[in-house]
Amino acid sequence: MAIDSHFLSAQLYKGFLSYILSFKTYTRLAPRYFKERNWTATQLNHRQRLRLYKDLLFPLVAEIKENLKDECGNRQVWKEIRENYHQLISERPDVELAETFFNSVIRKVFPGMAADEELMFLMEGHAVCEVRPLEELIFTYPSSMGLDAILRKILDDFDFGAEFMDLEQDIQLLISSVKKVILTRYRPSPDTTTQILKSVFYRNKAAYLIGRTYVGQKWMPFIIPILHGPRGIFVDTLIFDPNIMSSMFSFTRSYFMVEADIPSQVVAFLSSVIPHKKTHELYNAIGFNKHGKTLFYRDYLLHLEQSKDQFIVAPGVKGMVMTVFTLPSFNVVFKLIKDHFEPPKSMTRQEVREKYKLVSLHDRVGRMADTHEFEFFKIPLEKVSPELLQELRNTANSLLKIDDKYLIIKHLYTERKMEPLNLYLDACSTEEGNQVVEDYGRAILQLAQANIFPGDMMTKNFGLTRQKRVIFYDYDEIEFLTDMNFRIKPKAETYEQIYASEPWYDIARNDVFPEDFRRWMIGRADLKEHFLAYNKNLFDPSYWQKIQEKILKGEMIHAFPYPNEIRFRPQEKV
Repeated sequence: MAIDSHFLSAQLYKGFLSYILSFKTYTRLAPRYFKERNWTATQLNHRQRLRLYKDLLFPLVAEIKENLKDECGNRQVWKEIRENYHQLISERPDVELAETFFNSVIRKVFPGMAADEELMFLMEGHAVCEVRPLEELIFTYPSSMGLDAILRKILDDFDFGAEFMDLEQDIQLLISSVKKVILTRYRPSPDTTTQILKSVFYRNKAAYLIGRTYVGQKWMPFIIPILHGPRGIFVDTLIFDPNIMSSMFSFTRSYFMVEADIPSQVVAFLSSVIPHKKTHELYNAIGFNKHGKTLFYRDYLLHLEQSKDQFIVAPGVKGMVMTVFTLPSFNVVFKLIKDHFEPPKSMTRQEVREKYKLVSLHDRVGRMADTHEFEFFKIPLEKVSPELLQELRNTANSLLKIDDKYLIIKHLYTERKMEPLNLYLDACSTEEGNQVVEDYGRAILQLAQANIFPGDMMTKNFGLTRQKRVIFYDYDEIEFLTDMNFRIKPKAETYEQIYASEPWYDIARNDVFPEDFRRWMIGRADLKEHFLAYNKNLFDPSYWQKIQEKILKGEMIHAFPYPNEIRFRPQEKV
């Protein structure tokens, strides 16, 4: 059968155009919903955009398979398709996204396809971007305008579709913040200038302006969060702290809704503002997580060429559901679902995959780690320690394929490496531990406000970021908070009840007794007392029930990605 590679390339390109058009359509709804304070539509729109890639990919894959029939694994045909497709996309401003789209299709069509440099766009040169002087990308404000005029012009240049609650107060608060943070350290000069991306970054109930000021012979980045409360639009704060800005673009947070006709340029500007973030993390942050995955894989391949260490079993308590390993010199862990789960775990592999999918589609509120899912992941066999290979054979043998050169893993997740909370608490000082156990409790309650109940809340299932922020990363028992039944534990009244070897009252699968958390959540005596005192709400069933009531009423509880104490009006509701 003759294969028309030009036709198949055109099919692929048509599929990519459909994806980009739909992606932009969802993205452009964000400012409308912000204007209307329609937070329910905001959440739904976010989930629909997250589902979009696979929703469009699977019908296209079926179409390509139907056309190729028995030639799905024909390398020569795919070389021709790739070359024709390259001609179609080469002049596009989002060529890197188009290449990743091709990779996604071939991986689904070509049987058992692992990374293949000859057939895929594997190592193309879009990992590094430079800002070009594009007027359509940024607003520019010279220092000759004066501080007051600059700030007024900034707020005037962005139309949020509603009246400001108190524009004059916003201006004065911004002036005060600039004077306090910048003008006490630097003196403006004729070359001082301010730039702000024209694209607004929307997430949850907030809109963010991303900018930088050239002063003191360097660029000073900043972020201006804008909120829309019941009384109108208002500036919530002005952020200069690089750690807070980095956290706002963290792997633990949901993706922004932001218009990016030339994604590489938006990413390039962000790189200048948040220099510690890798390019793949910034593509993730603006919603192009599939291309972020491509760039992550390129980083992985480049690291393998340079590193000399071997993959090993990850430190920490071994999980009952996942086998976890790492390359010590690489800031990532690799997670496989085991072939068999140890009691009392009783779910299936597919059920675990569904839990991870749930997290990928949910608001992670800065407390759950983002993951990338891979099939047929290749690792040079010489890089695998004997101990790890034995562990993988013992626990996930059905997922392994081994040839002369490579260990190929049929399915795994990658996740940012963090220090396991239980290991940190074993070794830290009392003062360090007190701060972290406070955040441990906060993390659980913030997840609850996002309608997530972690299930297994043992410290071994949480990790610490570089900034000592507590993150949940074990998803096999995760549930929606609204599906749980928080109860007061019945009090024993009779001799038989007091000394019963088993609970004498009925317990349903979804019953939770928060007062029991006190017994096992923190083991260290010098930390436990502080933990119990600081996180009293954790142990109160009525507190959990009140969160449930708010969620069931349709209330979206905004998770601020910065400390409450830096807000201009910390009591103002959104």
